[in-house]
Amino acid sequence: MKRISTPFRQWRHDGRLYAVLSAAGFSLKAVFVKLGYAAGPVDALTLLAMRMGFALPLFAWLVWLSRARASDSHAPQAPLSARDALHIVLLGLFGYYLSSLFDFYGLEYISAGLERLILYVYPTLVLVFQALARRTLPSGRVAQAMAICYAGLGIAFIHDVGAATQGAQVWLGSAWVFASAVTYALYYLGTGAMLARIGSMRLTGLAGAASSVLVLAHYATTGHPSELASLPSGVWLNAGLMAVLSTALPVYWMALAIQRMGAAQAAAFGSLGPVLTVVASWALLGEALSAYQLGGLALVMLGVARLKPAPSATAGAQAGSDAATSKRAA
Repeated sequence: MKRISTPFRQWRHDGRLYAVLSAAGFSLKAVFVKLGYAAGPVDALTLLAMRMGFALPLFAWLVWLSRARASDSHAPQAPLSARDALHIVLLGLFGYYLSSLFDFYGLEYISAGLERLILYVYPTLVLVFQALARRTLPSGRVAQAMAICYAGLGIAFIHDVGAATQGAQVWLGSAWVFASAVTYALYYLGTGAMLARIGSMRLTGLAGAASSVLVLAHYATTGHPSELASLPSGVWLNAGLMAVLSTALPVYWMALAIQRMGAAQAAAFGSLGPVLTVVASWALLGEALSAYQLGGLALVMLGVARLKPAPSATAGAQAGSDAATSKRAA
């Protein structure tokens, strides 16, 4: 027992335990969505509204926790201006609102494993947007890494299209998830200016709370709130687990990991996400696990590992890697 507890304490002390827990929590999000769909007749907007309803007080807890930590360290938090508030609402719009809504739409049609691979290529979109903003072409290394990413994604996609009874649904679902990756990349680019001054946990809590309000307002005006009480308990259970285990706690665990090992090392553990999603979807959802999927997964992970941010954006990207990793829950 002592031999087991000693490595456990070491991993907890140096932050590896929290980084792994964070990656595992984020990787289960798509699995909870699929389980929610399977538990009863529920659409994407309703399931997302349930998730964000559960998550709203948890986002408030993250904001309170960031304030408590600032008080303990005798470092007062910067006050929020009206411009900051607008910026946070825009981040909420592109983060847990649009990005999550598009993702939930996509998961109605494609496997959790393919969904995770599509979302995982978001760094390529960040670099494309940066190149467009600077009117420059990506370097040869970046172009090569992007080619590897999309080659792997193409292998997994073609396999899923061939295995599906209705290939058109795979195209539609993949398009929705790719739109989710695009909106997340826009969110990522929008965080840099505020991270150093506001802090990642506070910003994530505030942007998440803004997203929750937007999602709930959308559902209240276009959804069917009166039908919530009649939904099966399994739908409620998976929405609650998604809010706690795949939204709030991974953000908290990632903050603990960053505190102990630094943002760059903690973010590196995010590469476990696609692997854990594929394994979890195979074990819990019964999704097929083929050599094509594993090969595509390996290429996507290799390509992302070879990507490097533009030099002028490196400082901002490193400072914000903790928040970017935590927002993968979207």
